[in-house]
Amino acid sequence: MTFEINEKQQRIKYIRVLEKFFTRTISLLKIENFDKELFKQRTKKNYEDMKKTQEVELYSEYYTNLKVFILKTVNYTQNHSETFEEERANLLKDANLLQKEKNKSNYKKDKHKKHKFNDGY
Repeated sequence: MTFEINEKQQRIKYIRVLEKFFTRTISLLKIENFDKELFKQRTKKNYEDMKKTQEVELYSEYYTNLKVFILKTVNYTQNHSETFEEERANLLKDANLLQKEKNKSNYKKDKHKKHKFNDGY
């Protein structure tokens, strides 16, 4: 008996894998005693785990930028400078911008702002 995975379930699974790759990469980049060989090894392993899931088309700006970040990370692990410092700085900057993009949607506007208590002072 075979089960087909629902499109929505496949989408959620793919998004989780992307997020997992992103968080693992950020944690490796933020370590104080950064080791580029360890970073390359773990990134390669994480990318292989990501490739096991079926790719789904994502239309959100955050998720498309996340995919670009992952491709850039993989590219940097293959083609990098001696110290890897410039690449690390670029990846950290992009990661911060991605996190800002994600958190932007969490902002909520005060609903009944004009009905708040104002005692005149």
